This record gives sequence, C-alpha cells and structure tokens, in this order.
Amino acid sequence: MIFDTHAHYDDEQFNEDREELLNSMKEQGVGTIVNVSAAYDSCEKVVALAEQYPFMYAAVGIHPDEVGSLNEETFAKMKELFRYEKVVAVGEIGLDYYWDNEPRDIQKKWFIRQLELARELDLPVLIHSREAAEDTMNIVKEHASDLSGVIHCYSYSKEMAREYVKMGYYIGVGGVVTFKNAKKLKEVVEEIPLTSIVLETDCPYMAPEPNRGKRNNSAYIRYVAEKIAALKGLTYEEVVEQTEKNARKMYRL
Repeated sequence: MIFDTHAHYDDEQFNEDREELLNSMKEQGVGTIVNVSAAYDSCEKVVALAEQYPFMYAAVGIHPDEVGSLNEETFAKMKELFRYEKVVAVGEIGLDYYWDNEPRDIQKKWFIRQLELARELDLPVLIHSREAAEDTMNIVKEHASDLSGVIHCYSYSKEMAREYVKMGYYIGVGGVVTFKNAKKLKEVVEEIPLTSIVLETDCPYMAPEPNRGKRNNSAYIRYVAEKIAALKGLTYEEVVEQTEKNARKMYRL
C-alpha cells in the first residue's frame, strides 16, 4: 500500500470534501498518511485528524515561514502535543530563503531548537529546505547528524543527496519528479538507492503530471511511484513496497 509521508489535510482546500476524500484512500491503494503541521495553529489540527482516522499519523513542528509565531510560551505549548501517541515526528521544520518571510537568524534559531526537541523526544525530523542548501547542510551536520528523518521535497544536487543518505537521512520525492523540467531530481532518483527514498505529496500542493496545477491528494502518489519505477528500471509494485518499508522504518511504525 502507498505510504504518503508528508501531507497537509488540515489545509482549507480540503474543507468541502475532506472526510469523503480520506475515507476513499484505502480503495485507491493508500494505506498510511502522515499529516504534517506547518503553522502554529495547524499543530492541534493535525493531531485531531490523526486521532480521527486510524490510518493517519501526525508530525508537529513549525515551518520556517511561520517561526515568527514561536516564543518560549508557544514552543512549550507545541511541545505538549507530543504526548499523543500518534505524533510520530518533528516537522515541518527547516529554512526557506525563497520566500524569506522571517529573518534568517530567526529561522536558524528555531530550526536548531526544533532539532534539539527531536533529539530530546527521540523522534525523526521532516526538514524543509528551499534555496538554503549550504546553511541547511551545515546545521544538519552540526546539530542533527545523529538524528534520522527526511529532506522533504528534495530540490538540490545528487552529490548533496548522497551526503544526506550517508548520514542516514531519506530523500522525499513527490510530484515534481514527473515534471518535464525536473532534470536534477530525476538524476537524484537515479543516483541514490531506493532504500533511501520515501514518497510524499505535500498535498494540496505539488500535484504530479497529469494533474499538475490541480489540488493534490495522496492517491496521486501512484504517478510518482510510476516515474521512479521507470527511472530505476523497476516495477511499480517494487517501488511502492520498498518505499512503504522505508517510511515505516523512519517513523518506527
């Protein structure tokens, strides 16, 4: 069964048909979904959804675009959510120099604090890194080389991917791999072993071809798995089976 390691079903784009859509996942070949918070106000929502759906788990963390909402008080409140059994990771955390919504020193501070939290809780991390390749790698090497997790929505070189894999990190591959102009990501997929790849949607964003530009959902991962299979000379079934094993190992499920 497909394991979607990174989704955002608390997003308002799902308000009209969330229940119907999630209840259809099993028949569409999707077995497990990890719903990931980004903003402070989404942390409680992802936990509530995980409590509601047996096949869903939650990751709690604050995206670099949203770290302005963090202070010692809000950080302590967020931390309380980790008492729930179905919270399986710290994420989505990291650096985003594309939008640069928050000052870079503030992004780095809370990225490091959330990595330290993952160590304290003994949980994997879901790392967002956009146009911040060098700083992300330096922080991971210094503060998280002993942790496990995924470089979500991977967009850098195959050489850097190899470095992350050596440290024990997984590479998150989603809809972008199906795009015609995604040469770099296709090279990464060809280069690294399938045992280091996990599938993700980042839904409602990043829908793969042939649904590019539409609202994404976990059932569309099949197009991602098909593309990976084609790039690696494997069957679709082999890709789904191995990436599910990888995700279960990463999340310890």
